[in-house]
This record gives sequence, structure tokens and C-alpha cells, in this order.
Amino acid sequence: MRMSGDTRVRHKPGRTPPQTHDFDAFPSPTCAKTLSILELVARHPGGITAAQAARESGITPNLVFRILKTLAALGYCHQHSTTKVYALSGRLLDLVGPQTGDTSLVLAAQTAIRDLRDGTGETVQLVIESGGKSLVLEQVRGTQPLQVCGQVGMRTPLYSCAPGKVILAWWSEAKREAWLRTTTLKQFTPATLVDRHALVNELREAHRLGYAVDRAEGLEGIHCVAAPILDAYGTVLAAVTIMAPVSRLPEAEFPQAGSQCLHAARAIEALLRA
Repeated sequence: MRMSGDTRVRHKPGRTPPQTHDFDAFPSPTCAKTLSILELVARHPGGITAAQAARESGITPNLVFRILKTLAALGYCHQHSTTKVYALSGRLLDLVGPQTGDTSLVLAAQTAIRDLRDGTGETVQLVIESGGKSLVLEQVRGTQPLQVCGQVGMRTPLYSCAPGKVILAWWSEAKREAWLRTTTLKQFTPATLVDRHALVNELREAHRLGYAVDRAEGLEGIHCVAAPILDAYGTVLAAVTIMAPVSRLPEAEFPQAGSQCLHAARAIEALLRA
């Protein structure tokens, strides 16, 4: 439905108006405004309020409010119950598989994650961030009689698993701080890091080492180690992780497991950049 009249926000003299499109030049101005708001939400990983979205888009607050409510109702974004900010969900990932350029991330990772599984005997996962959580894109089951595994499409908190911590560790400080402001750290096991300072310190250590670990922080008795998959500019695209019972992956084995995950990550990066 096309909205009649001028839907742009009026600004007081002396103030610079936000960058806006000439929405009326599009075949469907309302559709163009909806996509503009969706893109705006995507540029604010820590979330954005309806009022802020109206200011930055130049679209009337009433229409912005209705667009955001509709996007939330359809599952394309979600609204934080306390702060009321809107952030993207993972629904867009359900519509298009992740890729870098013309290369699918999942396809590029197949050989490396299978080699990692064969070399360790443990379950290996390819994980990305989606809607502020970890999302399992691909998984190859371990060869051990007793296996630890999840399922493709499973979402878990970023801070309580090794691949999620890898993603947080390679985010920019501003992006990570924005995420922290809108995230409640919940206790899942006695080892879960719920102190923000302790979590940030561990993320910095992970960045220094090149890999992150999970000391039974998401599930009792399960250890994980993960390394980042980076694009040509050093931006984290995903993480590759191995998961195993504590008895098979004690802390003393973390450095070796980290090196193995890093080797797999570099192999995936090479294919993505080829």
C-alpha cells in the first residue's frame, strides 16, 4: 500500500537532516522504506530504537514504528523486552545461504572440517553469529563411540561456547560493547562466565592466542575449542570448533586443539579467497 503525502521528518533550521532516499522515485515507496529500515537495523548490531531509526532514516516515526512492529511480527527482527531496541534476527539467513563473493562458506569448509574431524576423532562444527547468538551452519559427527554433537540450525548464547567467544573476540570493541549492553549473561553451569570484566578479559586472551575455549561453560562435562575464519580484511566470518567430553579434551590439550582448529580455519580462508 502506498502512503500518501510527504512522509519525511521535518528538521529544525540549522540541523543537518539524515541521509534519505527519494522514496517516491521507487515503484513501491513503502517497500523501499521497509527495506531501508531493515538495512538500518542491520547497521546497529547492538539494537536501535524506533525513535532513533526515524531520526536516522528521515521517515516519519509513525511509519517507522509500524514497519518495525511488522518486521518483528514476521520474525526478521526482535525487540528487547527491557531496552525496547530492535535488532536483526537470524531469519534472513534462512532465506539465503552465507557465502563470500561467489563461494559458499559451507562448501568451502567441507574438506577442512572433515579433515579436522578425522584428525581428532571429535565432532566438528562450522558456526556463525545470527541474531546475537551462535548458529551451527554445518556439522560432521565424530568417530568416537561416545559422541558429543548438536544439530545444524541450533542457536546458543555467544558467551558460553568456544565458537561464540571467538566471534566476540574478533568483533570490534565498539560492536562487542554494543552487544554487551543489550545482553544478560546467564549462568548455565558453574563455569559460565557471567561477570562482564572476566568475559572481556578472556576474549582478549583468546584474541592473543588465536583461539577460544569453553571450559564446560555451556554444558556440564563438555569442552570446546574454536578458531576464527577471517575475510581478507580481518573481519570474522565464522568459527570452526571441535567439541568433546572433558575426559578426551582436558585443558592440557587445549593448545594442540587450538592449533588444529587454526589450521582448518586457514584452509577454509584460502578457498574463500581463491
